[in-house]
Amino acid sequence: MSVERPLWRALTGYRLLTLCYALVLFLLAHDDYGRPLLGGGYLLVLTLWTLLTTPLVSSAERCTPRFLALDLTMAVGGTMLTLAADPRAAVGPTLPSIWVAGPVLAVALKGGWRWGGAAAVGMGAANLAEDGRFSGTALHNAVLVCVAAVAIGYVVEVARASERALARALRIEAATRERERLARDIHDGVLQVLAMVQRRGTALGGEAAELGRLAGEQERALRTLVTGVAPAAPPATGDLTALLACAAGRGDRVTFSGPGTPVELSAHAARELTAAVEAALDNVRRHAGAAASAWILLEDEPDAVLVTVRDDGPGIPPGRLAAAAAEGRLGAAQSIRGRLRDLGGDAAWASVPGQGTEVELRMPKGAGEGGNP
Repeated sequence: MSVERPLWRALTGYRLLTLCYALVLFLLAHDDYGRPLLGGGYLLVLTLWTLLTTPLVSSAERCTPRFLALDLTMAVGGTMLTLAADPRAAVGPTLPSIWVAGPVLAVALKGGWRWGGAAAVGMGAANLAEDGRFSGTALHNAVLVCVAAVAIGYVVEVARASERALARALRIEAATRERERLARDIHDGVLQVLAMVQRRGTALGGEAAELGRLAGEQERALRTLVTGVAPAAPPATGDLTALLACAAGRGDRVTFSGPGTPVELSAHAARELTAAVEAALDNVRRHAGAAASAWILLEDEPDAVLVTVRDDGPGIPPGRLAAAAAEGRLGAAQSIRGRLRDLGGDAAWASVPGQGTEVELRMPKGAGEGGNP
């Protein structure tokens, strides 16, 4: 149950009880009013208004801003109408009496302590204007309504924030339980099968090794999904040393060497150069086999940075890169050379069959400074 619901019920009861109180006061002091018919007419309208709008003060959803504005108008209007109904000021209370606190509290419940305080100040100003003498009683009543509105509005805001936090915690708990259940089921079946395929494929070699590598990648991705632990993300920086170290850390047989100090490029150039290195590492995994090792060397030159990616795979046959481009397989042409060329850099391949492949990536310093962040 919402914490607000009892407060709205209390407000409904308050409006009805204070309406009865205002009617009793008027009946007792009927003869003292200079224009009793005017006062009686207002109280008749106030009675109908209170009874007809009772359903609107049952919840925040039903209590619309338009209704609140009209409710406050009834309170302020009745307070100021007392001057005409009792021109001699023979009767102490105003026509609506303490009913006027109801609209103010409704604003506080609906909009929080700030709106409640503003409504209380407006209602207090109307009471002081009707009193004319700014007596201690009128000022006391105005301050009391203001304090009550601010306090109730603040309590409601805290209650709503607590309910949102509780609902979020319950959703997280439910999601965690479901993830744990899925993790148990998947661990007992799918993950074990994928791990077995990876081990057997690596042991058999050949095409089975590629199948084992893919099974291993899927096992890691699925394990990340069910455990909710994401792999380390590359830092959002222009430090090429940190980015390449992170890229190397995601491979099983990749070694990174570089300067002991950060190598800075623009953030865009650093990301593009790192993406080209990752594309080169992907080519190593695809074409050199799961057992191949790769080395990344970062060199900081005066006017450029040089990154070399070398592997100990079977190498690239002569003319193979040109043939792959002609066949529409643009991994090297676009993922690597295309990225660097857009920023003024370039890539070169050196490969000897049976002795591995070396990719040299050069990026001028200052590249990408006017590009996308």
